[in-house]
Amino acid sequence: MSELLKTLAVAALLSTAPAALLAQTATTEGEASTETEATTDAEGTPESDPGPEPETTTETATEERTDGLSTGTELGPQVGETYRVSTHGDWELRCIEAGQDAEGNDAKDPCQLYQLLQDQNGNSVAEINLFNLVGDENLAAGATIVTPLETLLTRQVVLSVDGGRPKAYPFTFCTEIGCFARVGFTEGDVSAFRRGNAAKIVIVPAQAPDQTVELTMSLTGFTAGFEAVTKATATE
Repeated sequence: MSELLKTLAVAALLSTAPAALLAQTATTEGEASTETEATTDAEGTPESDPGPEPETTTETATEERTDGLSTGTELGPQVGETYRVSTHGDWELRCIEAGQDAEGNDAKDPCQLYQLLQDQNGNSVAEINLFNLVGDENLAAGATIVTPLETLLTRQVVLSVDGGRPKAYPFTFCTEIGCFARVGFTEGDVSAFRRGNAAKIVIVPAQAPDQTVELTMSLTGFTAGFEAVTKATATE
């Protein structure tokens, strides 16, 4: 299953006068000013010597090309767009651009740990988005596991770490994207992730209920990734 990202396209049409035209305009204005001074002197109006005239220049803070070509300005994430912050082993720290709140201040971007899950044959089948929970007495983290629509929902999602005792989690809902299981992890679960090498997630195809699909959730980099997502979502 391919990675799911929302992308907003921004198009802008910019038109600026070429540098050569700006230089020509500056030169014309300079000639007109010289002609005016010459006429005043011819009429005999006494004036003090202004000294040497300042040099006319077309240089600006931003260098302009004479051919009018622009190298472009890099744009930041748009509101609602997911962007990658860092990579920790097999996990990615991703955040969603929240924009501004009702008072016009920058809102806190929600962040999660992301991993694309593959089956025994290396096919991308599912994905998990894991986030820390602050102030919850029972849970240390939460996650959303997304599986294909053709998953047998009654068999649930089964997860185990390094061959340990498995846990089953029910599906919550399905959309055109896939079926979602909203999972809560205790402090013991998170500790097992920190110590473990890999977790196994098992789902059952609806069209083949006698078979199972085993997905590997790598735990390489989980400790650093969980610390990163905790820091990213901490309140200031």
